[in-house]
Amino acid sequence: MWRAAYRLLLWLALPWLLARLWWRGRREPRYRESPGERFGFYRGAVPKPVIWLHAVSLGETRAAEPLLRALRERHPECDLLITQMTATGREAASQLLGGSAHVAWLAYDYPSAVRRFLRHFKPRLGILMETEIWFHLVAECQRSRVPLMLANARMSAKSERGYAMVGPLVRDALGGLGAVAAQTAEDADRLRSLGAPQVEVTGNLKFDVEPAAGSESLAAQFRQRFGDRQVFLAASTREGEEELLLEALKGDSLDDALVVIVPRHPQRFDSVAELLAARGFRFERRSTTGALGADCKIVLGDSMGEMAAYYRACDVALVGGSLLPYGGQNLIEACAAGVPVLFGPYTYNFAEAAESAVAAGAALRVETAEEAVRQARTLLAEAGSRERMGRAGIAFCVTHRGATQRTLAVCERLLGSGSGPEGLARR
Repeated sequence: MWRAAYRLLLWLALPWLLARLWWRGRREPRYRESPGERFGFYRGAVPKPVIWLHAVSLGETRAAEPLLRALRERHPECDLLITQMTATGREAASQLLGGSAHVAWLAYDYPSAVRRFLRHFKPRLGILMETEIWFHLVAECQRSRVPLMLANARMSAKSERGYAMVGPLVRDALGGLGAVAAQTAEDADRLRSLGAPQVEVTGNLKFDVEPAAGSESLAAQFRQRFGDRQVFLAASTREGEEELLLEALKGDSLDDALVVIVPRHPQRFDSVAELLAARGFRFERRSTTGALGADCKIVLGDSMGEMAAYYRACDVALVGGSLLPYGGQNLIEACAAGVPVLFGPYTYNFAEAAESAVAAGAALRVETAEEAVRQARTLLAEAGSRERMGRAGIAFCVTHRGATQRTLAVCERLLGSGSGPEGLARR
């Protein structure tokens, strides 16, 4: 009954899916690239055996980078395939790995589309990042004898409640996985409660991500453009958060400090620029050239793939997605840059990392945008506090590294388990 209902909902959603692709393609043209792949129609033969990783969006793609590089080094006889659902994820995969991996859309979770995907690529191993649980995909991988694992898996209490509402479907899907590599013990417990039988804690791959190549030189360029002014960075902000910050800045001056706002999604760059203009703030875009005017108060970071450089060019960073209930963006990258970190009350996407960062002295939690601006002003005035928090952030990240090798060991176990093509031939 549950499977039938799920399948019916998928077919009813088809017109909406097509309309959504067309609509999002207006601002992000990549959404209109290769629409046939969404339904399992792929071009070009893949001559080598394939190891496949699915990272739905930008954050998951970046987190997967150290694992992908380790797999490429361990298995040069295989091609890597990376699939996404979002345009930012597809762009990040193309930039991070260049021509060393195949990049494609993952077919929508229709049984026939999934079967075409598996027939075309014939993966030896499938790796789903974080919380990508697709019910037909898991079932078809089982039928095709493709070992499948959930890597860097996380499950917040909020998500657990949502998945529990469709418990039979979730139990079938999680039960069909060959392994689950969870970020934390809490994630592992929640996944087991939903029906995952093979769960182990391997840590968070985001601690192993290296800064993007050239980020230090780009940070130096940013610093040169910013001049001698101190910098308060609002990183990866989500819809509604810029309004809160601008309201807080109106009532609490940061003196001569420069505020840099980098929205999480590129389709919002123009709307945030319109908001800044409407509020009367003098601002410049990152995409413009030349020195900043003396009256410039805000720089709008309208670029992608440069967050590591932004962190290295600032004095204090607020991690977005946390002032409103979005769950928080990646605070680990900020800590690794050795910058004092602030985040809001909503960090359930990084619950353990957030608490550990605060306990380590690397970060401070604030409840409101006003408190964030007050804390930023205090830290900007105290060089010693900034230095202590920066050192604590680097040490915090160093102590949590190692997830890549632990996750790689799970991958190796599945590749040799006998459930994939190589194992079947051997058996």
